[in-house]
Amino acid sequence: MPEPVDALEMQATLLRLRRTSGLPVAFGGLLSDARHARIAELNGAQTTALRGLVITAGSGLGGKSIALSRPCAVTDYPSSRHISHEYDTAVAAEGLRSVVAVPVVVRRKVRGVLYGALREPLTLGDRTFDAAVAAARDVEQALAVRDEVQQLLVFSRDQVADPRAAPAAWEDVREAHRELRALVPRVTDPALREELLSVCGRLASASGTTVAGAQGVQLAPREIDVLACVAAGATNAVTADRLGLRPETVKGYLRAAMRKLGAHTRLEAVVAARRAGLLP
Repeated sequence: MPEPVDALEMQATLLRLRRTSGLPVAFGGLLSDARHARIAELNGAQTTALRGLVITAGSGLGGKSIALSRPCAVTDYPSSRHISHEYDTAVAAEGLRSVVAVPVVVRRKVRGVLYGALREPLTLGDRTFDAAVAAARDVEQALAVRDEVQQLLVFSRDQVADPRAAPAAWEDVREAHRELRALVPRVTDPALREELLSVCGRLASASGTTVAGAQGVQLAPREIDVLACVAAGATNAVTADRLGLRPETVKGYLRAAMRKLGAHTRLEAVVAARRAGLLP
C-alpha cells in the first residue's frame, strides 16, 4: 500500500516546485513497494494522462532515477537514448519534452519520485535541479516525521495500555511524550495531529498521580511543550532548538507556565505540571 503522505502536502510541494523552478508542470508519487511508484498528484497538467501511471524502477526517466537513487534529466524525452520509452504515450499526451526526475530518499531508501517538466526541448539549468532537489527534501522530511510519529505512537500505546507494567520505563515514556509533542506542529494531517495530541494526553495522565485541586490548571500547548523539554533536563537554548523557537520565546512560555502553576522554579513547575496531569 502507498505510504500515508497527505495529498494536500504533496500538492503544496509540487506547487512550490513550479514556483521556484519556473517549470509549468510538476507531478509525483510514492513507492507502493520496492520497485513501483504510482503518480498520484499533478500540478499544472493539462490532461489526466499521467495520473495513476505506475513507474517501475529502471523504466523511463523516473524509473531510472529510482534505480540510481539520484536526479536524472532529459532535454527531449521522446528522442532520448538514455532512457527506455514505456511511458511515451502518456508523456506525449501531456506534451512534455524536457523533464527532470528526483528520487525521494529517506534513510538511504527510495520512497518516491518527483518530476518537473517543460513542453519545450530546452536544457534544464542548475536553478531547476536545485528546486527539484529541494522539493524532494520537503517530501523526505514529511515521510521522516511520519516514520518517527508511527514508531512513537506504537511505543506510547503500549505504555498507556499498561503504564505500571514496567516502572523503570517511565523515563522512556516521558521522552516519548516530549518527542511526540515536539512533532505535533510539523504534522499537516489533521487526523494524525489529533491522534498525537490524544496520545500525549493519555501519556500525561497514565501515571494516575493527578492531585485533587490541580486538575483545573490550563496551559497553552507550547507551554506544555516547553515544560516537557525542561522536565528532560534541557536548557532554554536546547529547548528552543528542539521546538524551533527563539530562546527568548522559550523563556516567555516558561514564565507563563510557572505563573499559572504557582511555581517559583523550573523544578517546581515540572512537579506541579505532573500533579496536574499535564506531564507524565
